Amino acid sequence: MSRLTIPARDDVPADSRPILDAVQKQLGVVPNMFRLIASSPAALQGYTANNAALAKTLDVKTRERIALAVAQVNGCDYCLSAHSYLGMNMAKISNEEIALNRMGRSGDPKADAAVRFATNVVRDRGRVGDADIEAVRKAGFSDGQIVEIIAVVAENIFTNLLNVVAGTDIDFPVVQAAEAA
Repeated sequence: MSRLTIPARDDVPADSRPILDAVQKQLGVVPNMFRLIASSPAALQGYTANNAALAKTLDVKTRERIALAVAQVNGCDYCLSAHSYLGMNMAKISNEEIALNRMGRSGDPKADAAVRFATNVVRDRGRVGDADIEAVRKAGFSDGQIVEIIAVVAENIFTNLLNVVAGTDIDFPVVQAAEAA
């Protein structure tokens, strides 16, 4: 059971309701995490604005791959469950690729560089080496795209921490961090 209240849609502050309506329209449902964030209209607005901006940069597969890697490092079962589901159903990532992403890798060489870099950013708390930056550049990412990878990492760290602290009830097929090799 969630340690923070996950309000019903009609119980969130009025400023959060239009954003939840947009989430409903986009996903067909309003996941528990969004209703939890909606407790704070400012946090919901910031999260969804950041998410929308990043959706215009890195492709959905890359963003989902990074989300899976970050959730695994941070041990967030809610985010692993959500991004496994979204990865398969929205980004059309295979089960094999999702397993690699959770290990901080990818079967696609360019995506592999992004996922490895993102994993290192989380594990090393941003203190990556010159070789890490050079590897992601060599894979074809510009400095602007490296900033975007870091932004996706930061966005996912926020949701990982929120869901771990809250103990958010998982409303996707359950995947657990302990399952990764």
